[in-house]
Amino acid sequence: MVLQPEEWVRQNCVHFLIEDKKYPKSLINVEKELKINDLRKRYDVVVFKPNGDILIIVECKAPKIEINQQVFDQIARYNLTLNAEYLMVTNGLHHYYSQMDFKKEQYQFLRDIPQYQK
Repeated sequence: MVLQPEEWVRQNCVHFLIEDKKYPKSLINVEKELKINDLRKRYDVVVFKPNGDILIIVECKAPKIEINQQVFDQIARYNLTLNAEYLMVTNGLHHYYSQMDFKKEQYQFLRDIPQYQK
């Protein structure tokens, strides 16, 4: 089986979350379907809090895909349903992180996502 570029990015992202950020494998979910306004969409990676709420949603793109506002708009739309505290977008070469401010209905860019906290 040939590893597709986006799958390579997804696997490396999951490795980063587990090895570098210390998130337990049991809290990470990969490629599941969700329904947004009667449309079926798939998210790439979600990290749950121990209570089952969503902490981080990750959108993975192939390395040749530029990360732009349209990509961020896509993950922000997904997050209207998921209500994750943090958003991450990566193409394996460039990584962007943001934290949601639900009261102001906006996100603030960060240098990184936080380490796992028990």
